[in-house]
Amino acid sequence: MDGAVASGRDIPAFDRHFFDGKERFTCIGEGSLGGKAAGLLRSHRVLSERLRAQDHPGFVVEVPTLTVIATGLFDAFMERNGLWEAGLAGASDGVIAEAFQKASLPAELLGDLRALIEKVHQPLAVRSSSLLEDALYRPFAGVYETKMIPNNQLERDARFHKLVEAVKFVYASMFFESARTYIRAAGRSSRDEKMAVIIQEVVGRRRGERFYPDFSGVARSYSYYRSGSARPEDGVVNLALGLGKTIVDGGLVWAYSPAYPAAAPPYASPSAMLRETQVDFWAVNMGKPPAHDPTRETEYLLRCGLADAETDGVLAPLASTYDAQSDRLRPGLNGAGPRAVDFAPILVYDSLPFNDLVRTLMRVCEEAVGEKVEIEFAVTLGEDGAPARLGFLQMRPLVVAHGFVDVAPEEMAGPGILIASDAVMGNGLLEGIRDVVYVRPESFDASRTRAIGAEVARLNAALLEARKPYLLIGFGRWGSSDPWLGIPVEWGSICGAAAIVEATLPDMNVDLSQGSHFFHNISSFGVSYFCVRHDRDAAVDWAWLDRQETVAQSECVRQVRLAAPLTIKVDGRAGCGLIRKGAA
Repeated sequence: MDGAVASGRDIPAFDRHFFDGKERFTCIGEGSLGGKAAGLLRSHRVLSERLRAQDHPGFVVEVPTLTVIATGLFDAFMERNGLWEAGLAGASDGVIAEAFQKASLPAELLGDLRALIEKVHQPLAVRSSSLLEDALYRPFAGVYETKMIPNNQLERDARFHKLVEAVKFVYASMFFESARTYIRAAGRSSRDEKMAVIIQEVVGRRRGERFYPDFSGVARSYSYYRSGSARPEDGVVNLALGLGKTIVDGGLVWAYSPAYPAAAPPYASPSAMLRETQVDFWAVNMGKPPAHDPTRETEYLLRCGLADAETDGVLAPLASTYDAQSDRLRPGLNGAGPRAVDFAPILVYDSLPFNDLVRTLMRVCEEAVGEKVEIEFAVTLGEDGAPARLGFLQMRPLVVAHGFVDVAPEEMAGPGILIASDAVMGNGLLEGIRDVVYVRPESFDASRTRAIGAEVARLNAALLEARKPYLLIGFGRWGSSDPWLGIPVEWGSICGAAAIVEATLPDMNVDLSQGSHFFHNISSFGVSYFCVRHDRDAAVDWAWLDRQETVAQSECVRQVRLAAPLTIKVDGRAGCGLIRKGAA
């Protein structure tokens, strides 16, 4: 099966049980399992064959129980309801979602869904698993939607209807605007695509009206950022309290090198660190039902504060407390004071051998895939002496540059340089870029980043249609779900860019992109990425950009076309690069 997308024949059929069935990885229907489910099946086999439980006695490591609705039932749903025309008509996301909600799932699927829901009373994640997802190149990471449902209603019919709505929502997301744009940018057609759906238990524990894991993580066995003594081959791990949505959406998380888990964090002071660490988290809402909105991904999710986690008894193993008198952070919850989610009790004081386990997981996954990897997981700490549980949620290969180019230090400055930075991702030489889309620094306002994102998406669509790759420059994190940390666009809204710049300003001075999906798309599309900090890098030559020919302009965004093309040069080994102006 390795190297190919699996079909329903590769795993047992769903036997109308879930947790109490003989198998924990089953399939409903005929056809393909899709890329994500195939990756999870592979992960399940890798963990079974290569991870020795006795080496990690403090943990149980497993792929959470799941069943996959194979693509044959997607075909039946689309054809019997006549939805291909509606899906391909280019309507708004809301119109498409409504059309799919009004359609009927195949009768041969409903019996299994009803049987599943009769047995299960805990939250479920309904996830996409399309044919194109998680391929090595153009992986479609984060393109389609996931819906988490609390599944705690007393009435069986109510739980069943919520599950049906979630499956239809994931089907519909294949035709949402950002997905259509992404598919076009990848040189594919929606007709090439089919959707399988994963129904999987959510890893976590109920705490009152919230359900969430203690923490979630994304680990990459290769890091494009240099940090302290860590080498790129040492990798990087991002951790966040609660559901992993905080990480994959590019929120504030804790990042560290697994080679140096106790290294001092890269902040100028404890107070600076408090500003740059997690202040809220995502959980499944187990309380009062929200307003009915089956077309919204976060319908059943809650955004909670650190005080909620402290009330739930989750925060102590994950946080430190700021002591204003000594201007220091002390691991754990010691008296009053602001809390910083820095994972110091685990990483510095080794209260749990978590880092050893992560390093092992990265190694065995690399060996199995034959490439650098990115893995996602969720952890629930044990109670009363029980082992912690690590739910293994995803494994993807990472594209790492080979055939490096060199950038000499003397090339990084001079009047011909538009941008130079020592924090760059990618590798190679790119020429011929004549279009630049940039956020105007003089009118940037963090309260308007949603409008800026919409304007950039419109320009991206036009340049994509014209087959003109371009340079994109903005402030804060591209693709952040938090509009105060950057510009909240989906990848499909910027996917025509050949090079992307994230710059800082005095009023937008955050650590730049950390989102899992963002990184994966950057590397797999071969996009060059520049981080430019206003306080230490060669600044963007805004005045030169302002003198170029205007193609389109709004209050906050400008598109220019250059008389001579740019040269973009990235040294993948040194992690530095430059963008040189063309000679007109």
